Amino acid sequence: MAYRKQLTRLKAPYLKRILLDPERVADWEKYPWNLPLFRGQEFSLEFNTPITIIVGENGTGKSTLLEAIGALAGYDEAGGGKGYMPVDHSHAIDKSGAGLANSFRCHWLPKVTAGWFFRAESFYSVARYLDEAARESGGTPPDFLSWSHGEGFIRFFEERCRRQGIYILDEPESALSPSRQIELLKMLRRMDQSGTAQVIMATHSPLLMACPGARLFRISRFGLDPTDFSDTDHFRMMRDFCTDPQAFMEEALQEDNE
Repeated sequence: MAYRKQLTRLKAPYLKRILLDPERVADWEKYPWNLPLFRGQEFSLEFNTPITIIVGENGTGKSTLLEAIGALAGYDEAGGGKGYMPVDHSHAIDKSGAGLANSFRCHWLPKVTAGWFFRAESFYSVARYLDEAARESGGTPPDFLSWSHGEGFIRFFEERCRRQGIYILDEPESALSPSRQIELLKMLRRMDQSGTAQVIMATHSPLLMACPGARLFRISRFGLDPTDFSDTDHFRMMRDFCTDPQAFMEEALQEDNE
């Protein structure tokens, strides 16, 4: 992976810290400020490694937190690069990520906001946007959608993550088989070793959670805390399944009323 001209000689991470400013919160009873993530109203998150991984159950606020970080870096809430507007927001109702960003204060050193905000659910919209933009400028469309879903994801990552900058990845494993996730891990390791890329990723994948050198945080009903890969519910569930698949399935599929 060849990296292009650097914007600074300082190494990643560039975004050092985000913290919630209580004076900027209008109503603690409304979403997303009523999430357990902000329990105690003293939320802060420090980034001291190039790769930071956030895990947690659905509904705990992972994607909303990444949306807010993306907004702080100047990205559209649907994802993409700087200046991209791949989705029509004229009828959008949910503005929780952007609203949350307005409640944050952030510390950069230096402020390097080039990069990409990847969201699995908007990948097709972003890919079509890139094709149309290339055609309008007389260039050759990247045509990521001509590949299989997983191959398109990987090709997209490898092409778009070569510049110095900050990369926000929201559940990138969505279309990736385990072997493709290993390819993504190899790319993440190259980004880490380059010293020119900061990655903030939310994932449900135990494989991606085990990324060497990454700092792992878990969102629970108690808030946001650093954790070890082997202490996550995701790893424990997969370990139990691999140890005894039959017993695991028998227990997992029992109805609650039995």
